[in-house]
Amino acid sequence: MLQGKNITLGICGSIAAYKSALLVRLLVKEGANVQVVMTPDATNFITPLTLSTLSKKPVLIDYFTPENGEWNNHVELGLWADLVIIAPASANTIAKMANGLCDNLLTAVYLSARCEVYFAPAMDLDMWKHAATQANISRLQSFGNILIPPASGELASGLQGEGRMAEPEEIAAFLSSGLKKKLPLDGQKILVTAGPTYEPIDPVRFIGNHSSGKMGFAIADNLARLGADVTLVTGPTAQVSKQPAVKRVDVISAGEMLEACLLYFKDSAACIMSAAVADYAPAKVSLRKIKKTDAALNLELKKTADILSTLGAQKKDGQILAGFALETDDEEKNAIKKLQMKNLDFIVLNSLNDAGAGFKGDTNKITIIEKNLKKTVYALKSKDEVAADICNKVIELMKK
Repeated sequence: MLQGKNITLGICGSIAAYKSALLVRLLVKEGANVQVVMTPDATNFITPLTLSTLSKKPVLIDYFTPENGEWNNHVELGLWADLVIIAPASANTIAKMANGLCDNLLTAVYLSARCEVYFAPAMDLDMWKHAATQANISRLQSFGNILIPPASGELASGLQGEGRMAEPEEIAAFLSSGLKKKLPLDGQKILVTAGPTYEPIDPVRFIGNHSSGKMGFAIADNLARLGADVTLVTGPTAQVSKQPAVKRVDVISAGEMLEACLLYFKDSAACIMSAAVADYAPAKVSLRKIKKTDAALNLELKKTADILSTLGAQKKDGQILAGFALETDDEEKNAIKKLQMKNLDFIVLNSLNDAGAGFKGDTNKITIIEKNLKKTVYALKSKDEVAADICNKVIELMKK
C-alpha cells in the first residue's frame, strides 16, 4: 500500500525519536519515498545523519540550509506529500499544530499539507492525561488529522501508563491499513489464475503450452494495488508477483488447478481465469521414462476438466466470473460462444493474428465482451496497462 507514496515524516524532540530510525527503514522497505523533517530539539535525540542515510534524502530542519543557502520551501513540501506522519509527536508540537503556530519548518509544512496527516504522540503519563493535551488532540482530530494512539508501558520517567509512542511496525501497518480502506477493491476477495498447466506423459515429459503467466501476474498485482485480497493460482512459471500481499498457490496440472479453484472460488467476489489450461492430457501416464525407439509413439489423450465451465455452473448471484479466449479464426464468434456457454460476466479476447498479442511478450491487444454483448476494443498496450483495463472492468461491474 505504501509503494511509491511520498511520505513526510516529522520528528519532534522526544526520547521516542530513536524509534523513528526503524520507522524510516520500514517505510523505505515498503517502497515509499520518505522525506524527514525534524524540529531543532529532535536533533538532540537522534542525528540527522542516521535518518538521511536510511531515507536516502537530506534531512530538513530549518527554513534555510546554511551550507548551500537553499530555501526549504514548506509549501512545496506540503504539496509533495501523499501523507504526513509526525512520530513522535510531542505535547509541544501537538499544541502548536492545534493552534496554528508555525515557528519551525515542521509546523509550517503541517499547515501547508493538503494530504492526510497522522500523528503518533509520545510523552509522559501526566502530560498525556492533562486536559490541555487532550483538548489539543481532540481539536486536531476535528481538523481531520488521524491519531495513532499511544501504548501503555514503562515511560522514560519510570512511571507506568499511557504515553509510549506506538511501535514502528504498528505505525507502518496503521498507515497501510488507512490507505487500503480508500481503495476501490478493499476487502474484496478475488481469485486469479495464471500460466500454463503441464500434463505428464512420463516422469520427464509433459504436454504444455507457451503461456508465460505474465498477463495473470499483472492482473493479480493490479488487483492487489487496488486493495483486493488476491489469491493467485498459477501453473509452472518463472514469474514473481510484485505485490507481497498476493497469496500464491502453485499447481502443475489442470486437475490440481481445478482443485485449488474450487477451494477459493466459493468465497471470492470475483474470479479472473487467465491461465492457459491444457484441454487434453495423456490417458495413461508412464511411471518410468519412455525410451526412444525407431517406432512411432502414439499417445491416447483424454479431455481435462473444464475449470471455467465448472465455476460458471457454481457461480452465485453477485459473483463476477471472467475468462480469456485466445483465438486464431472467427475470433469474436468463438469468444461469444465461450462467454455464453460458460456463464461468464465478460470474456477477454486475444487474437494471435494481432501483432504484439499472445504469449510470452510484454504487450497485449484485447477486446472485452460482456454478457450483454457490449464490446470494448482496446489498443495495443503493455500487459500492465491491459491488466489495469481488465481490473477497471471488474470495478465497474461490481458497482452495478
